[in-house]
Amino acid sequence: MKKIINAPETFIPEMLEGIYAAHPDELMCVEGDLHCLVSKRKHTGKVGIATGGGSGHLPLFLGYVGEGMLDGCSIGDVFQSPSAEQMLAVTKEIDQGAGVLYIYGNYNGDIFNFDMAAEMADMEEDIRVESVVAGEDVASAAPSAEGEPNRRRGVAGIFFVYKCAGAAAAAGLTLDEVKRVALKACANVRTMGVALTSCTVPRVGHPSFDIGEDEMEIGMGIHGEPGIDRRRFSSLDQTVDEMFDTLLENGAYSRTLRQWDTVKGAWQEVQQSKTALQNGDRVIALVNNLGATPLSELYGVYNRLAQRCEASGIIIERNLIGSYCTSLDMAGFSITLLKVDDETLTLWDAPVHTPALNWGN
Repeated sequence: MKKIINAPETFIPEMLEGIYAAHPDELMCVEGDLHCLVSKRKHTGKVGIATGGGSGHLPLFLGYVGEGMLDGCSIGDVFQSPSAEQMLAVTKEIDQGAGVLYIYGNYNGDIFNFDMAAEMADMEEDIRVESVVAGEDVASAAPSAEGEPNRRRGVAGIFFVYKCAGAAAAAGLTLDEVKRVALKACANVRTMGVALTSCTVPRVGHPSFDIGEDEMEIGMGIHGEPGIDRRRFSSLDQTVDEMFDTLLENGAYSRTLRQWDTVKGAWQEVQQSKTALQNGDRVIALVNNLGATPLSELYGVYNRLAQRCEASGIIIERNLIGSYCTSLDMAGFSITLLKVDDETLTLWDAPVHTPALNWGN
């Protein structure tokens, strides 16, 4: 294993110290815990937004804390969930009197610890917390039948949920309205990825799995979870075509979300549905680097994606090409499409100033 690190044990602490050193005026840690990162800028009466998960996905989580997006996040070690206590510490720090919205991925460890933190915030700190669970990886599970829980993983699409909810909170919307915006984004986003290589977790010291020099894994997860098919790599166009067709074919589904109701003090089930993309729909398109894919190759992917969208009558309103949700040094990419309307596009275009995303005044 060749890594630009001092030692596997210091990999994450030194990365975190570097982030604080690079952004001293914007970011700080909570109670001396480097894993609990929050924005220094406070806005009384604003809804707080928090997220978190395992390390290894930068700029996901840490890179999106700032004005117009997230107020804080907690992270664990590589691919490991932060604790409920760490999430609670972030919650207490970012609460400005209007409640806090959790947005996190559909992974068992995250769900367990975030739900526990929400209960503790409610019962011990009298902070109202609402939760939105993102799960848009179309390759990770079949569409859920009505009444069944969503089993799709949360991947790069959660980035869109952060941005829309963050803009809504910055505009002064209530917690219920910010949650509505986040759920709307979740209901209209879909992602699919492909990997050419595995990633190497520093503490492990070797690739998570073996894959042939001429092979690719369709539908690979961002923690090295198995995809839906392993096959020979043929061409860029054929790969993007298969991913695009799958995104369209598997876009529609219904799911049941289990969420803590701070008013009733009990768990409630909420139904959510998603419709498939069709001719005339407007989207924001993301071609995302999973870690070790050159930007020059990503633009080739976008070229084919744009061609397929045009042929299908799907209008790309905005686009992003680059690293937005990674898996350490995995070679590969994902495609995310967010269906938008005027409200969503306005929220997307609203000013944002974070280490990894920056535009507007």
